Amino acid sequence: MTIPLSAKTLTASAAALLLATGFTVGGTTTGASTAHAAEVDDPISFSAEDAQIDMGFLGSHETGQFDESAAEITSVHGDTVFTVNAQAATVDVIDASDPKSPKKVSEITGTGVANSISIREDGLGVIALENEDKTQPGTVMFFDANDPEADILGEVPVGSLPDMVTVTPDGTHALVANEGEPADDFSTDPEGSVSVIDLPAEVAAPSDSDVHTADFHEFEDGGAKTLPEDVRIFGPTPEDDLPISRNLEPEYITVAGSKAYATLQEANALAVVDIASAEVEDILPLGLKDHGQAGNGLDASDRDPEDAPTVNITEHEGLKGAYMPDTISTFTSGGTDYLVTANEGDSREWGDFVDAARVKDLGEDGLAPVCETSPLKDKLGDEDLGRLNVITDLGLNEAGDCYEALVAFGARSFSVWTTDGKLVADSADEFERLTAEAVPDFFNSNHSESNLEGRSDDKGPEPEALTIGEVGETTYAFVGFERIGGIAAFDLSKPGDPKFATYFNNRDFSFSVEDEIEDVSDPAALLSSAGDLGPEGITFLSADESPSGEAALVVGNEVSGTTSLYSVADLANGGDDGDENGEADAGGDEKNASADEDAGADQDADSESDVDTEAGANDNAQADAGRDSDSGVDGAEADSGSSTGAGSDSAASSNGDDSADPNEADGDPLPRTGADLGQYLILGGIAVGLIALGTAAFFVTRRR
Repeated sequence: MTIPLSAKTLTASAAALLLATGFTVGGTTTGASTAHAAEVDDPISFSAEDAQIDMGFLGSHETGQFDESAAEITSVHGDTVFTVNAQAATVDVIDASDPKSPKKVSEITGTGVANSISIREDGLGVIALENEDKTQPGTVMFFDANDPEADILGEVPVGSLPDMVTVTPDGTHALVANEGEPADDFSTDPEGSVSVIDLPAEVAAPSDSDVHTADFHEFEDGGAKTLPEDVRIFGPTPEDDLPISRNLEPEYITVAGSKAYATLQEANALAVVDIASAEVEDILPLGLKDHGQAGNGLDASDRDPEDAPTVNITEHEGLKGAYMPDTISTFTSGGTDYLVTANEGDSREWGDFVDAARVKDLGEDGLAPVCETSPLKDKLGDEDLGRLNVITDLGLNEAGDCYEALVAFGARSFSVWTTDGKLVADSADEFERLTAEAVPDFFNSNHSESNLEGRSDDKGPEPEALTIGEVGETTYAFVGFERIGGIAAFDLSKPGDPKFATYFNNRDFSFSVEDEIEDVSDPAALLSSAGDLGPEGITFLSADESPSGEAALVVGNEVSGTTSLYSVADLANGGDDGDENGEADAGGDEKNASADEDAGADQDADSESDVDTEAGANDNAQADAGRDSDSGVDGAEADSGSSTGAGSDSAASSNGDDSADPNEADGDPLPRTGADLGQYLILGGIAVGLIALGTAAFFVTRRR
């Protein structure tokens, strides 16, 4: 990306030269600041003009493991972070009392593979453990999070593949989503279920008799409850019994009042569980998103055109999206409970069974073709929908011999729902539009490698991680993008009209780890340079809970193997907005300029105290432009906003002035001697010349 040369960039370059020689700019330096583990030089920060929060990097614990799921789900008790490390089949115990330098102090090991963790307020810890044979019953293990050694208290049996565990807000129950995935060769398919575990009042393990199972038996043919028609049941049935119970796969659970709500991702539905009776009361189908509706577009091709893909977010009449949420959470507004989902999408690929196909392959290999009467009939080329992966069992006409509509995996969005499954709001195409502006050169990149549009033909940014948190008086949804990376925050003050606030991505796209890791002498250093890849789980900490004293996020990144802490500054109440002197450039006229979706613009940051950061960031600066986007969903108009300035400033804001930290310097700086005078005079003269050149450029620009 070419960045126009300006008086500001010339002055910043001169300032950087002075700083490199030991001179100071606008203050006193006592020594070089120490780089934080896994913090990139120029993290991406992109915000709405009226954003009331700002995110920045605090610190990170690195495992050095690439694409091994070495950091997934996180939970926090006091100043200790507990991170599921699936690669090691353990839970890493991390001391985050200094959020700039979190350190692993121990680990918790059980029998099987750790999948999820939750901790009650008093320190009763709960870990979901998958059996080594995932089709067999798993266990839930209990430990004391107050104990530095995290003593194991006991365990109880649960269903097959316990993928997620959560403790109810009142602390009386642990709820487990037993996913019950098929065997890898689809030779068997265990039941999906939800375990409801009665917890003791003290920090102790329950007994086996405290475990109750909410199953789906009553929804089988002839059962007491009717399965709604739009709940997706599909695929092989290797067993002769319970085809519905074995097909449904609970993924994630949230609690609102006396009910638990579990996502049934592949079925595109939610299960409603009465906690007291441990009974599945209802199954709520979520329906389909209309990608032909204005504002609901998507970029469906990584070859539009081939070898030179461009951002092309377009509506397509006849194209739908199955929400298929992964993570689910809840919040209350005006006395009403709402559900929030991250609409990731997921296919089933076990043995010879695959439920996905590219659009251009329909009509081949036993698949039905697109109907001649479909509005999509002329959109089957690679530059349109030909590359898009769609669901093969949905969209067929009544006869089942051709596709009258096509259905993509996921909705590339987050949604707000009532507790009875009615759609309140959807973020429409906002995720792709905001990332196209924030990261134009790596739009829809993959997580393991840096590319342009590598995921457009699949699920785009792939929203997976989700949490809800209150900053000041405002409730926000924080959504993690598994592929391109980063966290987007949306204001939920009006449940029917969520507003984009800010997006933060601690990733350096100049490092494409998958492409480079085999050829470097220090793979861990390469991985660290790339930053955070593949956010899998997010924990929100209020200001009272956070070791930094302001709200924060703890993010488990499965591809980079990092557990990272991000600050969430409350700008409405005087929080640091990323500029220590409070003089960050508001963007002026540049903020009101329209940004091309596939081009960057010079990024502004005026603070002289941060000029060393700005100088290093200019070569890779992202777009700083404003944009208003109509979501196209009823009651869900969203403003994708404009950049607030250099992302590196956001990191600096949360860390304060690192160069002034006495712990960062090794004693006093060395004294300058007369032998250095000649060097200083020469470099100082060069710097003065550069400043003069920058000033001249400024006046020339003004004259134009």
